[in-house]
Formats: sequence, C-alpha cells, structure tokens
Amino acid sequence: MLAMSPWEIVIPTVAALGLPSWAAMYPRSQLFGATLCRTGNACALTFDDGPNPRVTAKLLTLLEKYRVAATFFVLGRYVKEHPQLAAEIRAANHAIGNHTYGHPSLLFFTRRQIRDELSRCEDALFAATGQGTTTVRPPFGFRGPQFHSAVGEMGS
Repeated sequence: MLAMSPWEIVIPTVAALGLPSWAAMYPRSQLFGATLCRTGNACALTFDDGPNPRVTAKLLTLLEKYRVAATFFVLGRYVKEHPQLAAEIRAANHAIGNHTYGHPSLLFFTRRQIRDELSRCEDALFAATGQGTTTVRPPFGFRGPQFHSAVGEMGS
C-alpha cells in the first residue's frame, strides 16, 4: 500500500475545489461562460434589488436632474408588488435587468430552478412594462455552469 502524506491529498483537493469556487464568485471569471464586463472611458451606474417605493422615485428624479442613464436590476417579486415603479423606470428610458424573482443564492440551484427564477422575473417585468429584458445579474454575483446554461436557454 502506498503511503501518502496529508499534503498530497490536501493540496490537490483545495485546488480542485478552489478554482470552481473562485470562478463562480469572481465577476471577471470566464471559466463557466462569457461575462460582459468592459472598461474604458465610461461608467455604468447600476441599482440592484428594486423597485423600492421608498427610493426608486427619488433616484429617478435625481437621475433626470443630472441627465444620467442607469440600469436597474430588479427583483420580480418587487416588480409584481410595485408595477408602476417598473413602468416609471422604463418610461424614463433607463435599462432594466433581471435580478431573479426572489434574490436567492443560485450557486447550488439546478438549471431548472435558475430558469424558473429568471422566468418569473421576466413575466413580472412584461406584465408591468410590456417588455422583457436581455440583461441578467445573478444575486451576490454567484454564477456557475448551471447559471450560464439557464441564461442561454432563455436567450438572454
């Protein structure tokens, strides 16, 4: 029987688990699929987890005052609760992105569960604004192969 040092087991195990974990959490990682992340002479202003009745209208007023465009990554459950706010975001010509229906961590979700979260958000957006979206931001930034497969199946 071959005797192995604990390090001969620990180091490959940590490496095997570490790379996928890093790729799932690091925004610029391309391991599981393409991630849109560009830099240059521009700044992307984004807001997550809305629409929120306490702040969304104030943000829209402020953005209009300074003639600034933004992207709102919305949660379907809040769009369903406040459809008029989603419609106001769209009417002000801001981009709207899908941030799932209920903001769960998708890291251990199946492709079907992820597709369900994204589809429910799309349905709420379409009901509120008459349009869907092609932009997706996963909650907490976590995405793995199942996330990219689900997004690809949806055509986003």
